[in-house]
Amino acid sequence: MSQQSVIHKLETDRPDTHGKALRINLDLRRYGTFAEIGAGQEVVRWFFRVGGAAGTVAKSMSAYDMAVSDAVYGPADRYVSRQRVESMLDHEYKLNIERLAVNRSDTTTFFAFADSVAARNYSGTNDCHGWMGVRFQVYPRDQESQVIIHFRLLDPSNVLQQETIGIIGVNLLYAAFFLHHEPEQFIQSLMDDLNSNRIEIDLIEFSGIGFRAIDNRVMSLSLVQNGLAKAAMFGPDGKVLLSTDLLRKRPVLVERGSFRPVTHVNLDIFESATRAFEAQLPEPDRGKIVHVAEITMRNLMGSDGKGAPNVRDFLSRADAMCACGLNVLVSDFSEFYRLAAHLRRQTTKPIGLAMGTVTVPEIFDPSYYANLEGGLLEALGRLLSGNVTLFVYPYRDKKSGQVLTVENLALPADTKPLYDYAVRNGRIVGLECVKPECLSIDSREVLACIASGDRSWETMVPEPVVKLIRERRLFGHRG
Repeated sequence: MSQQSVIHKLETDRPDTHGKALRINLDLRRYGTFAEIGAGQEVVRWFFRVGGAAGTVAKSMSAYDMAVSDAVYGPADRYVSRQRVESMLDHEYKLNIERLAVNRSDTTTFFAFADSVAARNYSGTNDCHGWMGVRFQVYPRDQESQVIIHFRLLDPSNVLQQETIGIIGVNLLYAAFFLHHEPEQFIQSLMDDLNSNRIEIDLIEFSGIGFRAIDNRVMSLSLVQNGLAKAAMFGPDGKVLLSTDLLRKRPVLVERGSFRPVTHVNLDIFESATRAFEAQLPEPDRGKIVHVAEITMRNLMGSDGKGAPNVRDFLSRADAMCACGLNVLVSDFSEFYRLAAHLRRQTTKPIGLAMGTVTVPEIFDPSYYANLEGGLLEALGRLLSGNVTLFVYPYRDKKSGQVLTVENLALPADTKPLYDYAVRNGRIVGLECVKPECLSIDSREVLACIASGDRSWETMVPEPVVKLIRERRLFGHRG
């Protein structure tokens, strides 16, 4: 088969890892550097293996020793970090332009690929994860574009993890070169020849001229939606965050909700839960609580949990949460015990889960845990073990006017003893409203008022969110 026939086949078929590496090698426009730290040079090895690497690889290196790495790329607090990968990309991309642009800039799109990875150590005691990125030109002489990802390695052996690193690196380069104009396909293609048992990609960030139309919050949603991650996070400024970096060694308070939109109730729950949470914390940890608003994929997809999320609706909610200064967690944790397990992996400090009283009966409903061998008992053990506390906010029933609290909440006779035990042991703590008038606010009524033009909703929503809804015509606002 001729080279042109091979190229045509690779362009029309969905290639495997071998085919992706080969297509890149046969594309005479691509030329750049591979810099890899940790686990060996697993990505560039694919390009040497498939043949034709002379047309792609300008340089391959591994500054494995810390002193050597510092000498080349400058000092770093941590070597498996975003800071290190970005310094590698800065250094290598700049060298490519300085050394090669004079003779090749009219026909070549330069790139620099970098990764820094901690694969499984000999004892199997370390956190297996890595950062990886590519900086590249879409067209010759173009401004640079960049993609950075963070991933967790789940394979049980070092050899398998090395294989995974090679595959994800080839997938990232292929997507950057050939799928940069299709962000959804870009993300989906990262898992080609891989699966969720081998790797989790919990952060992706697009930047530069080629991705100027991309909202990275939507890309975070796409990671969870497509099963690449169980959860993804972004900050009040809309920038994507790595949960571990934000939550590490800090107490965490999470409120789950629809936030459609954020109301005074949501903020009052945070405020009252913060007061109760800080009363439990040792003095050095007070004032260090990280507040996180969590929204689940099931909530984004509607009450039936089916279909695709409405991106516009998601961004409306995200904008409202960010306007209130909240960190946002998008997760696939429909059960609270899975959320708790995720948070325990991010921090060793106490964890608080804030919720309304109406949510508690769901937590104690055995039908939610049919997939667990131990049923409700196992779920509660996973949820409330360690340093997790549930902070429960009162709820006023619209019809009866009764205020439901931790003390008067009615549960079925077979689960009530478990609930009472958790309350007695301080695992479930009742909250007092900081602003009692918030009990009369219902987010569904707020939405109805926004859509109908009834301006009474403005008294139920924080001022920054009121302004945002008016200016951007969110949630059906007609102006």
